Amino acid sequence: MTDVYLNSKFVGTVEDTDAFVENIKDQRRAGTISETVNVMKDSDAGEVQIWCDGGRARRPLIIVKEGKPLITEKHLKQLADGEIVWSDLVRQGIIEYLDAAEEENALVAFRDEHITSEHTHLEITPGSITGITTALVPFGNFNQSSRLIIGSKNQKQSLGFYAANYHLRMDMDANLLHYSQFPLVKTKLHDVTDYNEHPSGQNMVVAVMCYDGYNMEDGVILNKGSVERGMARSAYFRPVSAEELRYSGGLIDEVSIPDKDVKGYRSEADYKFLEGDGIISPESKVDEGDVIIGRTSPPRFLSSLDEYNLSAAIRRESSISLKHGERGIADFVVITENEEGNKLVQVRLREERIPEIGDKFTSRHGQKGVTGILVPPADIPFSASGITPDLIFTPHGVSSRMTVSHLLELIGAKMAALAGRFVDSTLFEAESEKDIRAELLKLGFREDGTEVFYNGKTGKQMLAKVYVGNMYYLRLRHMVANKMQSRARGPIQLLTRQPTEGKAKEGGLRLGEMEKDVFIAHGASLLLKERFDSDKAILPVCEKCGLVAVEDQYKGRKYCLMCGEDINVSYVEMSYAFKLLLDEIRSLTIYPRLNLVNKY
Repeated sequence: MTDVYLNSKFVGTVEDTDAFVENIKDQRRAGTISETVNVMKDSDAGEVQIWCDGGRARRPLIIVKEGKPLITEKHLKQLADGEIVWSDLVRQGIIEYLDAAEEENALVAFRDEHITSEHTHLEITPGSITGITTALVPFGNFNQSSRLIIGSKNQKQSLGFYAANYHLRMDMDANLLHYSQFPLVKTKLHDVTDYNEHPSGQNMVVAVMCYDGYNMEDGVILNKGSVERGMARSAYFRPVSAEELRYSGGLIDEVSIPDKDVKGYRSEADYKFLEGDGIISPESKVDEGDVIIGRTSPPRFLSSLDEYNLSAAIRRESSISLKHGERGIADFVVITENEEGNKLVQVRLREERIPEIGDKFTSRHGQKGVTGILVPPADIPFSASGITPDLIFTPHGVSSRMTVSHLLELIGAKMAALAGRFVDSTLFEAESEKDIRAELLKLGFREDGTEVFYNGKTGKQMLAKVYVGNMYYLRLRHMVANKMQSRARGPIQLLTRQPTEGKAKEGGLRLGEMEKDVFIAHGASLLLKERFDSDKAILPVCEKCGLVAVEDQYKGRKYCLMCGEDINVSYVEMSYAFKLLLDEIRSLTIYPRLNLVNKY
């Protein structure tokens, strides 16, 4: 007897397990039961699992019977002519959807020629074994699987033409690549997904070589001339909004330029960009501290309304201004209403982002790297034909990560650019390396993709030939301008007396052990002052019992909560955070005794 479970709940037993499982499959294919039902026979556990719940990942496969796929040339012609649709094939029991559990019982053939009598299913296309973004990676079958996953994730972080109506949208943290291009080396999924309608990268000339150590450890080197001509340039958009909230008693916020008698009034300079309605004028260039939307609110607490006070009607300033480190240009202003009927003002800020040191770039093969330097065009190495690379990639990144597809795309796109056509690099169905090499040779270039290069600074020929070609590179949304923060001094937390956290709060940077070592190695150890003594506290400690004593400076007396006034006190330097810890331990009725030892 075999136990049967429906969505992990025991429902009964069966004697003939194989017949039971096959019966369920036959009924599903005939349409008697729902096509969303999946069944798995677990021989090791001695049970049958039936699943029909939501949230399961399922994928379509062609059914194979007696060594032959059920789909025929007739079906394919009908599909092409529009006589039938995909759902018709599912309804006819030619294609079925399997989840991860049922696929354990299936033997799936990769191609038609691989089918044997033991096979139960056939892949619709070899490339369908991956997800959509993974299938966009060119020559993906030449890569490690881990690099395919990284390449898939990197593409989701790239900048591009994300929406055609971007100029009317108020998206959070939107990025728009100025001159996005179609990839020269593409897969069938690029056509299926209409990738050309919303591309997210640029075809760059990439040389695989070292350059003064600036591209070590995944660093990439950019040609400053290419950047100045517009390569990888983007715009960063983010909205700022304010609404007129309603309060009890008929009080309401008001969007306007605050009067001088308003509580918390800033200076006239802070409101200089506001028009008569209290909203910034479009195309105004604003910096941190500048007011974007002027607004006043009623007093925060009703108790502050004093009927005998003449200032009872004074409102408080609650304008929206740019935080620390923020800047941009007022791009677009929208005045509307929210769901509650309150006035809503939205201002979209625009900032041009030119590639700089620290910005992140990646190919589609999981080869991401950070810009190490922007080299002037006069110093960039050049080929015998005078071609200068837009980007220089380290040769050490390929061998360690085994991304052969990275090298294949270089010669594939090089051939595509010279021949004036696209190269098909679909997973398991790509153009062969042999054909690409042969076509490159016909076009008058070396088949191995290498070229004679000259040193840009000295003009001397390099001893080694340089592997150079075209590649579709992506600029990622991780930019220095969004993340860079620094401070010499600034606000501290009230409780712990340590620096505040976060860029917007003008907070300090967290320095760990390794960061400390870097500062010391660079001879900049004085920069560590805040790290070690930002919350320095000198506290009196009772020499008799070891508790933190109390020092009343106004009355000029010292006493201990345990030993009274007749005590000897030692002054001990400690962090304020440690003093708080002692207080917390004491609140738990635990006696935290400090054993004082003279360090001299």
